Amino acid sequence: MFHRYIKLVIAAFILAAAVWQFTESNIGNGIFLLLLMSIVVLLYFKNEFILLAFLKLRKQDFEGAQKWLSYIKNPDTALVRKQNGYYNYLQGIMVSQTNLNASEKFMKKAIELGLSMDQDLAMAKLQLAGVAMTKRRKVEATKLLNEAKKLDKQNMLKDQIKMMKDQMKRM
Repeated sequence: MFHRYIKLVIAAFILAAAVWQFTESNIGNGIFLLLLMSIVVLLYFKNEFILLAFLKLRKQDFEGAQKWLSYIKNPDTALVRKQNGYYNYLQGIMVSQTNLNASEKFMKKAIELGLSMDQDLAMAKLQLAGVAMTKRRKVEATKLLNEAKKLDKQNMLKDQIKMMKDQMKRM
């Protein structure tokens, strides 16, 4: 993985080479270099290891997703703010099976750093509500469930939210 600033330097060099190819009347090479530069710029905004971890997570391969996330050494410096949010979001999902305290820490940091999609933010708040419910913090869990319900515009988490509210009534 290249550092995010190195990716921008590589993109600048590729752009310079593309301009040089256009001036030499090698239009095809210049277009190819511009496409190559767009891939490098895309990877500046979307980290390749986070994308690969999401693909592994879709297949329920937690070990594979953890392997891809382990390639990111210093997420605070190597990633853009939103990427760091998704890094913590994925880490929170990974450890939620084994360690609720660590999961809570990762999800809070992910919400603080920001997630691009409302659905991901709703999932993070739902996860935090579940942790708060297991720790008998009913007021916090209710607040987080209501926020998750507002963010879930496509009703994908409707059943999970309803189930958690039913469990809270039994508490």
